[in-house]
Amino acid sequence: MNKDIPVVILCGGMGTRLAEQTEIRPKPLVEIGGRPILWHIMKHYSRYGFNEFFLALGYKGEQIKRYFYEFHSLNRDFTVSVRDGRFQMINDNELDPWQVHLIDTGQASLTGKRMKILEPFISKGTFMMTYGDGVSNVDISKLLDFHYAQKGLVTLTAVRPPARFGALQFDGHQIRHFKEKSTLHEAWINGGFFVIEPGALDYIDGDVMWEHAPMERLAVDGHLCAYQHEGFWQCMDTTRDLRYLDSLWESGNPPWKSW
Repeated sequence: MNKDIPVVILCGGMGTRLAEQTEIRPKPLVEIGGRPILWHIMKHYSRYGFNEFFLALGYKGEQIKRYFYEFHSLNRDFTVSVRDGRFQMINDNELDPWQVHLIDTGQASLTGKRMKILEPFISKGTFMMTYGDGVSNVDISKLLDFHYAQKGLVTLTAVRPPARFGALQFDGHQIRHFKEKSTLHEAWINGGFFVIEPGALDYIDGDVMWEHAPMERLAVDGHLCAYQHEGFWQCMDTTRDLRYLDSLWESGNPPWKSW
């Protein structure tokens, strides 16, 4: 399997439904068990050998830049000489071999525009994409194998949701109808964890939601497939979601922890 496939993580939204947290930090930096949810997502991809990340920044993106700028020193023990500023690492604990590209894609950009801004960096071949506010134990290797077997432009990970989300309609593995929000209470929704071919970016026209017209057109043209994940998936939309994820982490066996 090609381990050079890059991973795009959309990190630009305002997270208004989690306002008590996101008034002071971007949603991907809201912590579960003392670590940003973004770190949990990246650790999962890294577990499968994917270590190049493109972060599409927006709201309070400078905080995410600062987090990674300081990541090396903040995640290791060190000695600093106050007199002359000399700096020496105490331990040799290896950090993850991540290469993280931090790219400002606009404060108010919609998800489709953020992807188009990244197009010069990700249009050379297959790439993966997910949202910076959801964790899962989806098997990334099996997801990629499924994507290549289907020969479509886009594979999304379909998950079983709380009833408040929208619904997908299938014909086998192919999605025939895509509706991001709906009053229907069907069994599956878009859970992120996409695999995408560069040709799918041609479906994005202007500052649009990736989840609206582009994906609806991909579905109509027969290019959108679903990998049905029966395992754990949870987004972090509300304080209740955050508390739930924190409680799972504190249990000592969080279901998304694959590393």
